[in-house]
Amino acid sequence: MKILSIAVPCYNSQDYMEKCVNSLLKGGEDVEILIVDDGSKDATAEIADAYEKKYPTIVRAIHQENAGHGGAVNTGIANATGLYFKVVDSDDWVDEDAYHQILDKLKEIVGGSRTLDMFISNFVYEKQGAKHKKVMRYTKQLPQNEIFTWSDIRRFTKGKYLLMHSVIYRTKLLRECGLQLPEHTFYVDNIFVYKPLPSVNTMYYLDVDFYRYFIGRDDQSVNEKVMIGRIDQQIKVNKLMVDEFDLWKITNRKLRGYMFNYLEIITVISTVMCIRSGTDENLEKKRELWGYIKRKDLRLFHHLRNGILGQSTNLPGRGGRKISIAAYKITQKVVGFN
Repeated sequence: MKILSIAVPCYNSQDYMEKCVNSLLKGGEDVEILIVDDGSKDATAEIADAYEKKYPTIVRAIHQENAGHGGAVNTGIANATGLYFKVVDSDDWVDEDAYHQILDKLKEIVGGSRTLDMFISNFVYEKQGAKHKKVMRYTKQLPQNEIFTWSDIRRFTKGKYLLMHSVIYRTKLLRECGLQLPEHTFYVDNIFVYKPLPSVNTMYYLDVDFYRYFIGRDDQSVNEKVMIGRIDQQIKVNKLMVDEFDLWKITNRKLRGYMFNYLEIITVISTVMCIRSGTDENLEKKRELWGYIKRKDLRLFHHLRNGILGQSTNLPGRGGRKISIAAYKITQKVVGFN
């Protein structure tokens, strides 16, 4: 049995997917690489088939009609045979040394007496043109060199979140928690991380810079102009996360607090993108989102709105919106996100 299944969602990825897949091949026979060709119109399918032919015990090429990033991840989960599961986007790659350390640790844990639900490592913002590469690490938040639970976690500060790039989930856990990402929707990586969290009991953090998250393509989903153009999808994901759980019923205080913070930052991003667009239509969408949360859970609405981020992004009038944008730009520089 494979230790790790890695899904690589690909849509018209011919220009960069080989760098990604080549970095993953360094894992050898411990991994299976599921290249999910999501209805590509370029040479992606042929490249995937060539990899499968050359590495038949490691690579599987899966072809499907276009279903979007979420649909490709769903296909990866459904076809995975490895004990653990990770998503690596086709324009990203992984560090070889960190990769081997992670695989060695997973094999050690699999051979032990405790079941591990989630493995966490660092990721690096490979921002095009940036001299300094921002590393998202969790040394101040998480115990190291041991399996731990939510109760062992130190406080997550603002800007420190577990993104899809950070996590490896136990494959069976993803299936048992009923994770099914919406198709033809961007930004579902937030749901991928968020929904399984209450099912996670045990975690392990290894302080290695594993995932290299490329930022710089003009058509990239995290490009700010692209995000504004897709604001309806960002808001859709935001609402799905609001609907997913009654967070007040989550008994573990640290897990509950973390999930509140995660939902808060997603809501702030939705809000700021609406403000950044500068259009009356999107400002109305901002008001509608907050109204949706208020109707859904008044207590949650006040919790999100009265937090420092909620307050700073809902200042009244044009002057308030300028202050919100300025605060957002400062956060961009401090945290290093796009």
